[in-house]
Amino acid sequence: MKVVIASGISGSGKTTFLKALEDAGFFCVDNFPLFLLQKFLEVYELAGERIARCGFVIDIREREFFDEGREILRNVKEKYQAELVFLESADETLLRRFTETRRAHPLYAELNIKDALQTEREQVSWIKEMADNVIDTSQYTTHGLRNLVLRAYGQDEKRMNVNLVSFGYAYGIPLEADIVLDVRFLPNPFFVKGLREKSGLEPDVIGYIKSNEVYGKFFPMLLDFLMYLLPLFEKEGKSYLTIGIGCTGGRHRSVSVVTELEHHLRAMGYKMSSVHRDVEREER
Repeated sequence: MKVVIASGISGSGKTTFLKALEDAGFFCVDNFPLFLLQKFLEVYELAGERIARCGFVIDIREREFFDEGREILRNVKEKYQAELVFLESADETLLRRFTETRRAHPLYAELNIKDALQTEREQVSWIKEMADNVIDTSQYTTHGLRNLVLRAYGQDEKRMNVNLVSFGYAYGIPLEADIVLDVRFLPNPFFVKGLREKSGLEPDVIGYIKSNEVYGKFFPMLLDFLMYLLPLFEKEGKSYLTIGIGCTGGRHRSVSVVTELEHHLRAMGYKMSSVHRDVEREER
């Protein structure tokens, strides 16, 4: 029996995650009382192969579970090899989502959203510490998160090998690339004191690029594009795909984008490799 338990911060996508599990063939229950979980699974186990996979969302809406929740979750994980997934997002992303949907926080309506989220983070921190997988959904659209879940928990299938290549246009486009993306519209760390000598593999360079508003809009659209496109290549029987991502010199922007993209695609279950062709060159 496959058991997946999702928890996390309000607004981080738990409902989308659970609906996607249901689409993948799981029997799913939202806002399940944690103190009943072990008893439920004991009965559920009697169904045998008729119900082989189940998913649950447990979160702060069920306040009573905190007293004995740690021990129950620990027992369920040990007995059923249950996978505990914790969803979170950056505060600015959650604030925007609550604003767009005009929702109050489900438990702390008397607080402003920022304070409510901070209170919730403190309340569920022990679940995050116990989680097998922590997913930051800040970069995901609803469609993107759904595809991530379907890729991770859908029926097993042969996965295509995806190779990412960062490169500099100054040194030519990689001839092996099936798809080429130009990211020269992103801010260039080459012109920032203290970043020029570094590469796009380093956290402060990645942070500088990701902090730009254009990147915040571009990267989720790139993920959605690839999540739509890659299954079509797989359907056609393609066993490997090379994606080239280029900037001027291939040292900063393209390297950072490839690094972030590899992380997300690997989480989707693709076999990944990456090459930073020009990272050792000095950018022109």
